[in-house]
Amino acid sequence: MIPCWSRSRPQNQDFTRTYSLTGMMMPPLFLVSGLVAVCSFSGEIMVTGFLHSPSPPLLSRQPAHSSTSTSLHMNKRTTPSVKSGGGGFGKKVTSLNLRTKKPSSNFVYAGPLRPYPQSPQSVVDPSTVLTVPDYAYDGTPKKKGTYTEIEIKSAEEIQKMRAAGKAARQVLDMAGAMVKPGVTTDEIDRAVHEACIERGAYPSPLNYRKFPKSCCTSVNEVICHGIPDKRPLEVGDIVNLDITVYLDGYHGDCSEMFVVGGKEALDDNGRKLIQTTYDAWIQAMEIVRPGVDYNAIGKIIQDYVTPKGYSTVRSFCGHGIGSTFHTAPNIYHYTINQQLGQMKPGHVFTIEPMICEGLPDPYMWEDNWTATTVDGKRSAQFEHSLLVTEDGVEALTGKLDSSPIQFWEEESSIRKGIWLGTSKEAKKRTGALNKRLKN
Repeated sequence: MIPCWSRSRPQNQDFTRTYSLTGMMMPPLFLVSGLVAVCSFSGEIMVTGFLHSPSPPLLSRQPAHSSTSTSLHMNKRTTPSVKSGGGGFGKKVTSLNLRTKKPSSNFVYAGPLRPYPQSPQSVVDPSTVLTVPDYAYDGTPKKKGTYTEIEIKSAEEIQKMRAAGKAARQVLDMAGAMVKPGVTTDEIDRAVHEACIERGAYPSPLNYRKFPKSCCTSVNEVICHGIPDKRPLEVGDIVNLDITVYLDGYHGDCSEMFVVGGKEALDDNGRKLIQTTYDAWIQAMEIVRPGVDYNAIGKIIQDYVTPKGYSTVRSFCGHGIGSTFHTAPNIYHYTINQQLGQMKPGHVFTIEPMICEGLPDPYMWEDNWTATTVDGKRSAQFEHSLLVTEDGVEALTGKLDSSPIQFWEEESSIRKGIWLGTSKEAKKRTGALNKRLKN
């Protein structure tokens, strides 16, 4: 995601906080503190505090540098500038509603959710993964891609991105199965961390611009970049799990919604929010093919959700992805009239719309990452890493034979069943997978 910014304040509050985001969806949530071997903290850390870790421990070896790279940010967006680099998780905010690096007792929250304590940061032994990203040691990404040109992946790169995408999907499915009443997002994060390591992958969010955990868990009114903590999940919560893995020098990035307690535990408005978000996302991905203008994606999304009474977040965006976490192109999830270039075979990027019940303006917590809605109403999001092929698009993070099917897939008015892409090969796999699910 990438950030763009304006003024926002919690609704019905007699004060105004101004913040300006420049950089990451990409927004600010992924400031990863620590590195591959993030330092362990004694005691517990409050999520609301700006996580400022002591000097991270040195790793036993330096990260490998690949010959091909693209640039990296978190999906956060600045003012719409065609020539701004890829937005995303790690782009840094210059100023926001934050005056101190310590939690303040008078901070006003926009909704009912509150931060809970966090466990110590996890540590990665570099010998247990194929390679570590260049930011793992100090939190600062070093690889820089072009700001004006979108990288066309080679056949070898695409093969590695397929592997990274599959690993990310496996981890996401595992994490989603843990979404149950009483389970904490901190427990989910620990499982995600271990699942990444088991696959020889580094959990991309960890220490990315000092982000303190191995995945993002965004509950209810949290738009994106929620930091896993010790709050037990409650029946009826909606949760977005955002998983990115760094495998053999390439990132695979995906996210999905989950309902604590299942469909029956969710109110009608919650069901409509998730269904609308999912259907808008599917429609946007369906148009991806060579020759299509990138600005068509946002128009499709906005034109679908707005008449239904929802809003689409403008402060964070999708992004190019590859050997770097975030790079060009920026993928806007709303109508933008500027020319953003055309899709070509070999382009790889994410589409990850954040759709809100109320206002789309983000309100930042003091941890410098958690972005909630400004009015405390709920938000939903889905994400795939997508490859433009000669004949359409392929979801590199698409579901597998072992993946569960969700009610929004079964009840979609746009495309019922699991969606894997529009290319000939993707359609073939989609048909076979959905046939098995029916049986």
